[in-house]
Amino acid sequence: MTETESNTYDVVVIGAGPVGENVADRTRAAGLTTAVVESELLGGECSYWACMPSKALLRPVIAQADARRLPGLAQDVRGPLDTPAVLARRDEYTSHWQDDGQADWLAGTGADLYRGHGRLAGPRTITVTGPDGTLTTLTARHAVAVATGTRAQLPDLPGLADVGPWISREATSAKTAPGRLIVVGGGVVATEMATAWQALGSRVTLLVRGKGLLNRMEPFAGELVAEALTEAGADIRTGTSVESVRRENGTVVAVTSAGDRIEADEILFATGRAPRTDDLGLDTVGLEPGSWLDTDDSLRVTGTDWLYAVGDVNHRALLTHQGKYQARIAGAAIAARAAGDTLLEEPWGAHAATADHHAVPQVVFTDPEAAAVGLSLAEAEQAGHRVRAVDVEFSSVAGAGLYGDGYRGRARMVVDLEDEVLRGATFVGPGVGELIHSATIAITGRVPVGRLWHAVPSYPTLSEVWLRLLEAYRDN
Repeated sequence: MTETESNTYDVVVIGAGPVGENVADRTRAAGLTTAVVESELLGGECSYWACMPSKALLRPVIAQADARRLPGLAQDVRGPLDTPAVLARRDEYTSHWQDDGQADWLAGTGADLYRGHGRLAGPRTITVTGPDGTLTTLTARHAVAVATGTRAQLPDLPGLADVGPWISREATSAKTAPGRLIVVGGGVVATEMATAWQALGSRVTLLVRGKGLLNRMEPFAGELVAEALTEAGADIRTGTSVESVRRENGTVVAVTSAGDRIEADEILFATGRAPRTDDLGLDTVGLEPGSWLDTDDSLRVTGTDWLYAVGDVNHRALLTHQGKYQARIAGAAIAARAAGDTLLEEPWGAHAATADHHAVPQVVFTDPEAAAVGLSLAEAEQAGHRVRAVDVEFSSVAGAGLYGDGYRGRARMVVDLEDEVLRGATFVGPGVGELIHSATIAITGRVPVGRLWHAVPSYPTLSEVWLRLLEAYRDN
């Protein structure tokens, strides 16, 4: 291995997913020279193995489900989806796993790209091992931003290494639908992929260790999603864990804690994420390899004055949109510190990622969709807030019936009784993903319930559920 060059920049970003790209975009916009290091495809997990391909798989599934709720159309969509066509569209949305367009965009910002594996080699120093083995040393005058994300975490199970299990990457990039698919887990990846592959022709068995699905949301979210998955043909087994797994003549055989033997063509483990920091050189700067990186609200790593951790790697909120928000905050903070300016670090200031603590929105693209922001009722009570939850069924909203016959869904808002502002909101039902931003604004802006009465929802839309929630709060 030969060192071929050594270069100095104001900022070095390790990781060129959406988060790292946004950090680089902000620092370049501030006039700081910036290098970006990436060992895989520019655009990262979201573009090729997570957000984009999974939603491309799910969109036809949801569209068909919506069409089946409408007389005059339902009879024309009773047949199965055209799975090859769905997969081909998915491939278009991943740019066929080529990153030329992303590389052109990054070049347009003026940032320099280094392809290879980047590792810290001491404060403000990064070594990049290129695909051909050559070594480049980069030095950062002001900041290094780690945006390396996470990887799937697999359980320690007998026989797993020989099975070749799916993780989220295989689940979103598979070229054919397996005839039988076991999904292990009950969270977002598990429920979305169970929804997609069940509709694309797989017979899905969902094995959930806990009591239900989507346990980080209000309980009714997982209950409604489970009902729909079961009606679609999925076999959901809760309170069940996998004790061992093996392949017999190409068939996956999983043995559960209940002693059941389940056979399938593939098995997907959606059982958690781990930070991509094990081979990052953290030990050279006094940090623990493989650990999550703790930060302050400007995204600067605790105990340093030059290292930033942005996106999933800091474990604040493992969501692409939240990581991009952090990237904008971090980029602004890096630029302000480089210029010697005073930072605006008070809550909701320009250099504080306050939303990470109070208003993190998420949409689960199942059928029905589940969308939530802020605290659930249980979380608010555990945090010591004096709150009241108000629930309404979407059947009380004219727009829901117009959306589709037999519309099922529920909404909840969690109100802080001290200040009469929202602490959280959850919507479950077809099409509710587009409602969640209104709740995000209400929570972020601490809009009083009394003022929300003046935010008049259009009739007849799903958003009229806000009026039903306010009425229920007033009358109880």
